[in-house]
Amino acid sequence: MTETAAGPTGPGVVVLELGAGIGALVLYTPPGLDGEEIEISRDDDEPGTHRTHSRVRPRPVPAGTRYAAVYPGLRAGAYTIWRDQRTPAAVVTVTGGQVSNCHWPE
Repeated sequence: MTETAAGPTGPGVVVLELGAGIGALVLYTPPGLDGEEIEISRDDDEPGTHRTHSRVRPRPVPAGTRYAAVYPGLRAGAYTIWRDQRTPAAVVTVTGGQVSNCHWPE
């Protein structure tokens, strides 16, 4: 498989479906994580059974550029954000019908 670099996301490119029991997460990161795939897992799933990932990309905002990974269509609940395969970086709660935000810990 050939890896390709993802370019910046343009305005209006990310579409999120939100509803009862379904939310989304935006994970803001430092620029140094651009292109990295960051995994998350739902805390009430059996440990190690299911993780999902998203790529960090440059996201244009009125004040410049932010770097973020977007996780759409998440069931409401607590999630662990993983620094690597074994090390948690943060815990965040996703609320149904809303977009939750988290900042990568330094």
